[in-house]
Amino acid sequence: VQLQASGGGLVQPGGSLRLSCAASGTIFSINAMGWYRQAPGKQRELVASITSGGSTNYADSVKGRFTASRDNDKNTVYLQMNSLKPEDTAVYYCSTGYYSGRYYVPSYWGQGTLVTVSS
Repeated sequence: VQLQASGGGLVQPGGSLRLSCAASGTIFSINAMGWYRQAPGKQRELVASITSGGSTNYADSVKGRFTASRDNDKNTVYLQMNSLKPEDTAVYYCSTGYYSGRYYVPSYWGQGTLVTVSS
């Protein structure tokens, strides 16, 4: 399984970015997908997850600002990030996995893409 994340960069507070993650080597349409982030000196945290059917869950810190979506025809998952704050600065990782009950469990990771929110 290969996951290729892209779309990170430098953005001013209040701005937007859209991350993409292209998957290969897996039956993408049946997999749950997750977006994580890791800020310097902090643990990696789950930001958003999306089921194979497109249902989403978000961390409280990003609810109402971030939106996860997927295009099964393109084997790609997206993370639209709006109203970005400096505390959103982190390396963002995509993953593929499954749900255990209502909890998302990652199986494979992609490389990270750096998001920096700064004026």
